[in-house]
Formats: sequence, structure tokens, C-alpha cells
Amino acid sequence: MTSFMLPHELHGSGTHKVFAVHGWFADRSAYAPVLPDLDRTSFQYALVDLRGYGQARDADGAYTTGEAARDLVALADRLGWARFSVVGHSMGGAIAQRMLAIAPHRLRTVVGVSPVPASGLALPPEQWELFADAAHRPENRRAIIDITTGGHRPAAWLDRMVARSLAESDPKAFRAWLDSWAGEDFHEQVEGSTVPALAVAGALDPALSADLLRRTWLTWYARAELHELPCAGHYAMDETPLELIRVIEDFLRRDRDE
Repeated sequence: MTSFMLPHELHGSGTHKVFAVHGWFADRSAYAPVLPDLDRTSFQYALVDLRGYGQARDADGAYTTGEAARDLVALADRLGWARFSVVGHSMGGAIAQRMLAIAPHRLRTVVGVSPVPASGLALPPEQWELFADAAHRPENRRAIIDITTGGHRPAAWLDRMVARSLAESDPKAFRAWLDSWAGEDFHEQVEGSTVPALAVAGALDPALSADLLRRTWLTWYARAELHELPCAGHYAMDETPLELIRVIEDFLRRDRDE
């Protein structure tokens, strides 16, 4: 499939350009909780909808992390961004790492928020069934969100997250994305990258834990860092938005390349 212009919205006017890429369960509205408090003077954020989500819900595609990375580079070209950073949540974190493989010279920094490793995520058979059937079973989506936030979140929030996920994702695309982010191993293509790379883990997330990121992210990237948020699970944008903003923007500010 060829690239096309990902639906997007821009926030801020800063010279440091930043893509914000959502995860498997949501469209770009995943970043709504952090929007009011972003530094719009230092940064300009582009929030995107990947194929199969939000305003791109009906877009055809292969629904792979590689395709998404190419779509983002094409959007950077349209926006006139020669160099930029990428923040990716979960599946979006895998996409950010794909960009290290296809456009390393254009990346200033990479940030993964509970990022899926570039090696994919091996799931035992019973977990695979839970995830694969989530395309058509709302109760599976709810169970996954509950598990990955440590069972600490209120029922109303879980219901709201599921409702948004169902409304903003196409079931066929949702299922296809799983095969890519969970099943594809491309870490040998990015191992040794010298682009500054921050991984943010939630202490309440058993799936993409700080320990897993130490064994993957921190061993692959020459300038890798890890920060664990003690009160967050897998959805730090919702759970600890102010802490997340501070950690990410402090890291981004350390890159002075204009």
C-alpha cells in the first residue's frame, strides 16, 4: 500500500516538532488528557490517526508498524518537518522504533510510553485468544484494560475506555494491527541506534513492565533511558497526565539541535 496523509491536528508553535502516535485501543484522542498542559511554546505536536482509527477509520492499508512509519515520514514531508521527535504509546511505541529503521537521520529523539518492544510481544495461547477476540468482543477489551492497569481503575473509566475504543477503531483493522505489533520482530534493524530513546513504564502494568524494557529497550539503544511512573499502569495519559508530561518534555528539551 502507498502512503497517504494521516489525519492530524497540530498543537503549539515551537521549533521542536513532535509526532504523538496512539496505541492499539484508541485514536488520537488518547492524548486528550495531556493537551491542556503541553508546552506549546517550545514544541509543536502533531497528533495523528493511524489507518483504521478515528478520521482514518475507513482507510485501507496493511495495518502494520512499517506502513505506519512510512505514513509518518510522508506526513513530516508534507508538514515541512526536516527533523522531529516521536512519542508513541504502546503499539505507537513500536511504530516510533520502526522509524529508527527507515529514517534515523530525521529523528531527534524517540519516546515510548509503555512501548511494545521492537521484538514484538509473545503472548501465551490463552492471552493470544483474549487479544485476538477483542476485535469483536467488548468484554475482552475491558478485561485487557483492567489487567494492564493493575485492576485499580474505576468501572466507569473502564467502560468509557472501551466505548471510545469501539467507536474509534475499525474491527478488521484492529485485528490486523495485532499481528504486526505483537508478531513482528525487527529489533536487529534498530539495535545500536544512537538516537536518544526514552522508555516510560507504568509500575502497575504487568504486560509492558520496566523489567521487560530493561531487557529490550535498554539493551538495544546506545542512548536509552527508562523512567517508571509509580502510580500509572498502561495508560499514563489518563492515569498520571501531569507526571507524564513532565518526564517527556524534560527529556525532549535536552535535545538542542535546531
